[in-house]
Amino acid sequence: ICKGNLKMLSGMLKRIIVVLITGFLAWAYQASYPPPPKVCGTPDGALITGPRVQLRDGRHLAYKEHGVPKGMAKYKIVFVHGFFSSRHDASIAVPEVLEGLGVYLVSFDRPGYGESDPDPKRTTKSIALDIEDLANQLELGSKFYVIGFSMGGQMVWGCLEFIPHRLLGATLVAPVINYWWPGFPANLSTEAYYEQYPQDQWALRVAHYTPWLAYWWNTQKWFPGSSVISGKAKFSRQDMEIIPTFAGREQRKEYATQQGEFESLHRDMMVGFGSWEFDPMDLKNLFPDSDGLVHLWHGDEDGLVPVTLQRYIARKLPWIKYTEIPGGGHLFAHADGMSKAILEALLLGKQFTLDN
Repeated sequence: ICKGNLKMLSGMLKRIIVVLITGFLAWAYQASYPPPPKVCGTPDGALITGPRVQLRDGRHLAYKEHGVPKGMAKYKIVFVHGFFSSRHDASIAVPEVLEGLGVYLVSFDRPGYGESDPDPKRTTKSIALDIEDLANQLELGSKFYVIGFSMGGQMVWGCLEFIPHRLLGATLVAPVINYWWPGFPANLSTEAYYEQYPQDQWALRVAHYTPWLAYWWNTQKWFPGSSVISGKAKFSRQDMEIIPTFAGREQRKEYATQQGEFESLHRDMMVGFGSWEFDPMDLKNLFPDSDGLVHLWHGDEDGLVPVTLQRYIARKLPWIKYTEIPGGGHLFAHADGMSKAILEALLLGKQFTLDN
């Protein structure tokens, strides 16, 4: 009888273990699988409030126009916003500066942000082609300028690789670095990587090595996730002085992620820190007959993107005009006078000095 009871108990225990394991796996799968996006214009999504163009694959891209009327503009620029942002956060679009220089500037919601349809197949190449498509439909001409801020700066690298024939010039402002670009010396990228908060190191590891866990990692409560998503980013003293001047910042952040954080923020991390189709360190000078048509600006106290890697880029690609701002944080482009300085350097070739 004892042997029979033991056998029965053993069988029950095995079934319980199987049920528990199955339940755990089902929970893990559900927890790691993101909910579908709340696409704008659908019954579950927000209303469409601004103009949009329809892209080559049927997706829609929302945009916003700034500066002088397109037909009167001397210069036409496409601006690419950063992480947790949108077309309403065109830091460079100071009205009096644009009007004074005769600039027409268009900003747009990157796929999955704001009112632009998500793109589950998003890559650095697809975004460059989105920019080209937007420029075509808005009739910006055969060539135009591009400016990207922060994560949007990453997208400018894609433009330099995939649509160089459409560019008159380009500016990267505090561009986010992908620590896994092959062209970086291993010791340098490792050193820069560990300058981040430990929680950001883990968040980027997940985005790079196990992107299918990106949603779970950024929504679970056991370990701290991305400091930027949680609102605890490593901002500098200058950044902390600039942030209070952003009117309506929280409302714009809600707008940016209104279709869901996965197709906006999490997808951004998966693309930005994943394996790219090219290595920016292999780029050749796109404008060998002209100087100063590609610019890279960075603050030497940027706590989000280590300045050491930008300095390496400037040495590796000397045809890029590199400007380092002493005391500048990640948000230095919002400081007084910086919008004008960045635009004048790109459009007029004007040299920046601290007295500008």
